[in-house]
Amino acid sequence: MTTNTINAVKQGLNGTIRVPGDKSISHRAVMFGAIADGVTTVEGFLNGEDCLSTIACFKKLGVNITQDEERVKIEGKGWDGLVEPSNILDVGNSGTTTRLMLGILATRPFHSVMIGDDSIAKRPMSRVVDPLREMGAEIDGRANGNFTPLSVRGGSTKGIDFTSKVASAQVKSAILLAGLQSAGTTSVTEPALSRDHTERMLEAYGVKVKREGLKVSVKGGQSLKASHIVVPGDISSAAFFLVAGAIVPNSQITLTGVGLNPTRSGIIDVLQKMGASLTVSNEKVVSGEPIADLTIETSSLKGIEIGGDLIPRLIDEIPVIAVLASQAEGKTVIKDAEELKVKETNRIDTVVSELKRLGASIEATEDGMIIEGSGSLKGATVNSYGDHRIGMAMAIAGLITEGQVDIERSEAIAVSYPSFFEHIDRLTK
Repeated sequence: MTTNTINAVKQGLNGTIRVPGDKSISHRAVMFGAIADGVTTVEGFLNGEDCLSTIACFKKLGVNITQDEERVKIEGKGWDGLVEPSNILDVGNSGTTTRLMLGILATRPFHSVMIGDDSIAKRPMSRVVDPLREMGAEIDGRANGNFTPLSVRGGSTKGIDFTSKVASAQVKSAILLAGLQSAGTTSVTEPALSRDHTERMLEAYGVKVKREGLKVSVKGGQSLKASHIVVPGDISSAAFFLVAGAIVPNSQITLTGVGLNPTRSGIIDVLQKMGASLTVSNEKVVSGEPIADLTIETSSLKGIEIGGDLIPRLIDEIPVIAVLASQAEGKTVIKDAEELKVKETNRIDTVVSELKRLGASIEATEDGMIIEGSGSLKGATVNSYGDHRIGMAMAIAGLITEGQVDIERSEAIAVSYPSFFEHIDRLTK
């Protein structure tokens, strides 16, 4: 177990950094390259533990993948190039790897078993398993397939018209991936629009995707063609330094090449509504994804209400948004965020408990939290509970506390942001 210590920054955070590649896009670039025909190259790949789990799993499925720092080469042989693994597929801490691979394995005519770490063992899988079973896949596991380890015997599947109860890109993606190798048409309708990286990237790989409001459809029998993918900076990682730049006195931070996919950019809306001094520049589209440079300065903030359709667009950023709200004038209410309960941890409970240790005025609700802002924070020992986003949120809070913050189990941060503490050091010099 690693413990990192953070102290308040007196002189401010100043400089320019490029945050790591987008985790969601990095996962998909490898997966889609693995089932495509031809050689796919990926630039800006996130060399974090979750994405490395995806690479390791597809190597066990017979795909030749080579890496050179942030560049990855995938030698795809199409859907039929995947082979039955001789060993268990270990997804590590990655929910994306688990759920999206279920969609791919559901149509393959062989048997495979997936397992993950203790955190993955607690995350619900029936939201993906049930519709895949409806399509014809044979999937079993603990609690009737709701928890890992999961056993998959794929084969002949048929398309379905599925209405999801949750706005989840992982659910949508798993079903669409299975649909590409199923008879007929497969459709997914969501209660709100979840992140659409899968739809965008499938099109980059030559797949025809039909979108109608909250409904997305694919026809079976489609193959993927190798592509060159450039991965933008991860906005979920950028969020931590956007918040830091807004709340640490005397700060100005520029983050270059950040992905601004509209299904992911809720943190930008929140910062603007709270009155942050935020500038967006150099906007362009790369590999089907909008990107831009973001400059944030120390800001005078006000509390707001966050809920409804905005929540799926910032669900991963809520831990650090709670830190932001602790420094805003007035009350911030976060609601409609029940999905936080089934992340790497129950993020409602962990955010509230750990920020309370630092002296924040914050209370949990059934579907979110209420934060009374403009309060000073004090040093204490906190715990990430193995959740990378909790660990980073506590580190950002530590930049403004009176007294040091010791973050236990800080090694979890390497899941999505291996250079996180290096970037903090760079901005303080």
